Amino acid sequence: MTPVLEFDRVGFAYERQPILSGISLSICAGECTALVGPNGNGKSTLARLALGLIQPTHGVIRLFGTQVHRFRHWSLIGYVPQQVAVAAALPISVEEVVRSGLAGQLRPLRRASSTQEERIEHVMDLMGLQQLRRRRFSQLSGGQQQRALISRSLVTTPRLLFLDEPTSGVDTEARTALRDSLEHLVSIEGLAVVYISHDPAGFEGLARRVLEVRDGHVRPAPGPPQVSSALGAVA
Repeated sequence: MTPVLEFDRVGFAYERQPILSGISLSICAGECTALVGPNGNGKSTLARLALGLIQPTHGVIRLFGTQVHRFRHWSLIGYVPQQVAVAAALPISVEEVVRSGLAGQLRPLRRASSTQEERIEHVMDLMGLQQLRRRRFSQLSGGQQQRALISRSLVTTPRLLFLDEPTSGVDTEARTALRDSLEHLVSIEGLAVVYISHDPAGFEGLARRVLEVRDGHVRPAPGPPQVSSALGAVA
């Protein structure tokens, strides 16, 4: 099986200051990988490299077998950054936030197709947003807002999803709801998830692998692996 994401001896430096060095990493479909480590050690930089937002100093990055600088099928990639600005003053509903994920696929004045409408409904069901669809986004709790933003990234049916600190500032109930939804996406729909977090409670029982990013390198995190029974059989 071709990995959805490959890092082959990748390094990155910012203004000649090394940030990442010799990163080799492979992620396959139906796999959740958690990236942990102290702030400032390169977790978010690794995601930005994979998304083609910045270029490696050396090494090769591939998405679905294609080098990232030649990759064009960006609807296959979902990304929820650590902080997403949605103007609180705008009277935008939860459903409108979710639909905005299709903006790159729809021409002006074109309506979503029946397949896209079905996907919107499926994602909102999965993330527990149906009862909130008419609610103004600014009126939601932090956990509800995060689920809406993740839903927005899922409406294009991505095969690889990056989540940067998705449980930051949310309560235990919200973490559990998010984890349950992600487990369905990974184990049932075969989505590959890269979960960047300093919060072990957020990905406990979900991540097949926990990798630590520290001092420019990626290595297995110390301690027992966080593997759930639902994902333990994934190759």
